[in-house]
Amino acid sequence: MKRISVFGATGSIGQNTLDLIARAPEDYDVVALTGASNIDRLAADAIRLGADIAVTADGDRLGQLREALAGSGVEAAAGAGAVIEAADRPTDWCMSAIVGAAGLQPGLRALRHGGTLALANKESLVCAGPLLMAEAARHGARVLPVDSEHSAVFQALAGEDMAAVEQIVITASGGGLRDWPLERLAQATPEDAGTHPNWDMGQRITIDSASMFNKAMELIETKEYFGMPPGGIDTVVHPQSLVHALVQFRDGALMAHLGAPDMRHAIGYALHWPDRRDLPVERLNLAQVARLDFAAPDPARYPALDIARAVMAGGGLRGAVFNAAKEAALDLFMDRQIAFTDMAPQVARTLDALEGRGCLDADTITLDMVLQIDREARDLTRGPVCVGD
Repeated sequence: MKRISVFGATGSIGQNTLDLIARAPEDYDVVALTGASNIDRLAADAIRLGADIAVTADGDRLGQLREALAGSGVEAAAGAGAVIEAADRPTDWCMSAIVGAAGLQPGLRALRHGGTLALANKESLVCAGPLLMAEAARHGARVLPVDSEHSAVFQALAGEDMAAVEQIVITASGGGLRDWPLERLAQATPEDAGTHPNWDMGQRITIDSASMFNKAMELIETKEYFGMPPGGIDTVVHPQSLVHALVQFRDGALMAHLGAPDMRHAIGYALHWPDRRDLPVERLNLAQVARLDFAAPDPARYPALDIARAVMAGGGLRGAVFNAAKEAALDLFMDRQIAFTDMAPQVARTLDALEGRGCLDADTITLDMVLQIDREARDLTRGPVCVGD
């Protein structure tokens, strides 16, 4: 029986993970489930799956969680520290699906058990890729990608030599605003940007898809996870979201991974790896699909991609700054303090400001360094709010 924990259990990735676990409960011993504000869902899932402990990251909701778990035998805890402590409980497999930089520390702790970290929290690799991978190596742990794009690359590379790879191409839907005229983007509301044509995701990641900050993060992830030089990483807009990634080899072969836009495929692959098991996902009928479209992303529409390329080229702590500034700029947009088109300039200004202080170059990254620069970047991005040039 595999001991598992799910961090970010109440979000879309977490819920899809629990869906797969609930289909074969005899195979899993659920150790910990964590969430944030959706206490009813967290408690119900913890009771249904017989978790040892349920943790809410919101320290003010401990009483509510205890009440919801009363009589179940499931332990309750609350607060950011409690989430990290839950990661100290030994597991064989841990899903890291907390949104944002908050997922870094629990993931690092979980690696100490020497098991598998299924990584849906892209911020961990963006902020501290070398640190995370070094920690995994130190404890003999394994990091498996759960982003659909990186899972696709991982599968396409099975049995292959990275030295034979010329290029990795991850695909992007273009988001909910991809067909809007450029001049109209500045008027887009959080509701406009929070609707996705293909994927069912949370609001923050859906808005990141519309701005392509999500894809910018995934470019950096690709470098950190696969060790690919920045020049060998690219993205294309693929509106159907059926091809998730492509790997170009030096002999001219191009390996593509196709599948329906259902996160249970990537989650299930990580959950069962190295085996493949039946999954409740749609099977593609290529005759019905009929066509697949691809286009180069417009830099004017998606400036986040060029910022990410500069971050990859510079390395050091720039990824941590990029992520923190992106999260803070997204907060400002969602609070309607800046326009949709102000997010990328806001992130670029924060990177430039910290670049000017000469504090972003580092041969070795520590957790304390990441947390410190994260705080500085958020403070710089949040205020005073600068819009326009």
